[in-house]
Amino acid sequence: MDSFNIGVAAGPDYIAADSGSDDIGPGPLGSDTSTSPQDWQRHDLEHMLLAARKLGVPMIIGSSGDTGTNSRVDMYVGIIRELAQKHQLAPFKLGYFYSEVDKSWLKGKMAQGETIAGLDGFANLTESELDATDRIVAMAGVHPFVELLKQGAEVIIGGRSSDAALFAAAAIHHGFSDDRAYYLGKVLECASFCAEPYGGKETVMGEISHEDVQVTAMSPEQRCTVASVSGHAMYERSNPYEEFFAGGQLDMTHCKYEQLSEKTTRITGSKFIPSPQVRVKLEGAGKVGERFVGFCGVRDPYTIANMDRVIDWARTQVRARFGDTGYELHYNVYGRDGVMGDLEPLRDQPGHELGVMVQGVAPTLKMAEEVTMIGLRQMFYARLPDVKGTAGSVSFPLDEVLHASAAYRWTLNHTVAVDDPMQLFPTHLVTIGN
Repeated sequence: MDSFNIGVAAGPDYIAADSGSDDIGPGPLGSDTSTSPQDWQRHDLEHMLLAARKLGVPMIIGSSGDTGTNSRVDMYVGIIRELAQKHQLAPFKLGYFYSEVDKSWLKGKMAQGETIAGLDGFANLTESELDATDRIVAMAGVHPFVELLKQGAEVIIGGRSSDAALFAAAAIHHGFSDDRAYYLGKVLECASFCAEPYGGKETVMGEISHEDVQVTAMSPEQRCTVASVSGHAMYERSNPYEEFFAGGQLDMTHCKYEQLSEKTTRITGSKFIPSPQVRVKLEGAGKVGERFVGFCGVRDPYTIANMDRVIDWARTQVRARFGDTGYELHYNVYGRDGVMGDLEPLRDQPGHELGVMVQGVAPTLKMAEEVTMIGLRQMFYARLPDVKGTAGSVSFPLDEVLHASAAYRWTLNHTVAVDDPMQLFPTHLVTIGN
């Protein structure tokens, strides 16, 4: 809150925040829930709303409620209404838009022979994958934000949105070039991630002109440097020089970074390249099954050296009960390769003790619980050569396995062509307040 209050005192023209991400995995989208407690979200919305109304500047939120589904947008709109009533705010215009995509619309496009193109290793969309999908959101570009600003919206609650686009939209609305505006969005998308030393959830100030973009850390402990700002371009991407949007691509190949002061960096040279056809990214998630989780610890050196054989034994016992298909059984061995998996270069140098997380996924709660219980407990009974004792190879911190959230998987990571960039993002404008 300290850095936010410093930012507000500096008199910004907009207060904006990205509220969502697919980093959290497919579960919240598929189940239509939020991963963040609503109290956390209400806290941030309340401080932003009160500051924006006090300054008389617009407030913009993208990807409401973590996923930007219709229910999350409605939840945020409801929170804004409640806060306006609670604080007896003068009337203001609230704009919002939705991002969910109906599966039947996509089926119609596919029936007409249109390709729903896969991204990053995903095959082009098939009807079977579409049928396995529970919920789809489209990722908005700048277009619905700009449209609502044109209509006079003073608070905007957005569905699923490009992180950078919601910031770029404000600058584009005021006539700044796409070249500068999209970089402004790019550098602000994760707030203080573009500053050093690291400190998540602090406030930064972006300033745009027709010649450059400047970004300043508001936290007294942080600064935006050439290294931290340019380094942020490498965050979450395979190519640090490009960022794609609905309608084009930001090219950062020739960006120049200059340290203006201890806390401020200036950026020039960014370029936006429009695409001849607007393609909108789609995210979809489908339920795999119910899930239970178990955990055990291992310190016996012989068991650690034979961990794969122990796991294979437990898998064999599950197969003896349930066969080869109709469920999933996953093992994460922490202390060996639990984080990196097959990419772990030190896999043959495990620690002196290991923690093993077991996840069982099946169509029903009863089956998922039993799959997990067998997969966990049979590690204790694994028959290994040279073992003389009857116990001590595996320890259980809990007697039971724990019911976890249902398991979901990503089904859509695709793009679809649209004739109108607003086609998938219906907007609404209402007046609320006293």
